[in-house]
Amino acid sequence: MVRYSMIQEKNPREIVLLRGTGCRWRRCTFCDYHLDSSPDRRENFRLNQAVLAQVTGRYHHLEVINSGSFPELDRETIQQLLDLCREKAIRTLHFECHWRYRDQIPALRAAFAAVGTTLKIKTGVETFDHEFREEVLCKGIPEQDPARIARQFDECCLLFGLTGQTAESMRRDVETGLAHFERVCVNLFVENQTDLKPDEGVIRAFTEAVMPDYLENDRVDILLNNTDFGVGAPEVDHAQ
Repeated sequence: MVRYSMIQEKNPREIVLLRGTGCRWRRCTFCDYHLDSSPDRRENFRLNQAVLAQVTGRYHHLEVINSGSFPELDRETIQQLLDLCREKAIRTLHFECHWRYRDQIPALRAAFAAVGTTLKIKTGVETFDHEFREEVLCKGIPEQDPARIARQFDECCLLFGLTGQTAESMRRDVETGLAHFERVCVNLFVENQTDLKPDEGVIRAFTEAVMPDYLENDRVDILLNNTDFGVGAPEVDHAQ
């Protein structure tokens, strides 16, 4: 699996896909990312070491994703990230975090601030329609107020392309995200190992009626495929 890439367009940065023990929530109906995990913390660290060795510090800006939340990474990997930020002068570091871990964010911010790095914490809200989020997606965010959801977070992910969503609801989600977060990352649902299926009509409504208004917005990333950031795809065997 490709685990290192460089994003050169909006918000230029390096990005790594690390491996942890896996999402502890694991109830989201749309997600199979937790399959990229291992209970073996030593093996996770070994893999993560090799991935982080590719970081150059070119943009002094790094995004870390790990098919879960930062508390599911082993301590050695967190320490290596602290060392890496110091050595490569990483001034901005993005982490992912489920809403349920929100109380652990201040301590992590303080630890990285001590090495001169500002954390930007991204959370998967998926939609601000509370009923859809909890009854259909089973996201595990009981809070309904977007301002309160955003209290400990800097960025949010939205998930579009599912039956029940409309151009109006998706636009409302993007605008709500922009009102309460620094950045919004829109993901179009791609068929995976869950029972949920993409709705091509909803995807078309987004790409035709909503997406054009945000393509040039520097605060909005749009992923038509979940590997568009350059990580997560299978490695290509160039020997064949």
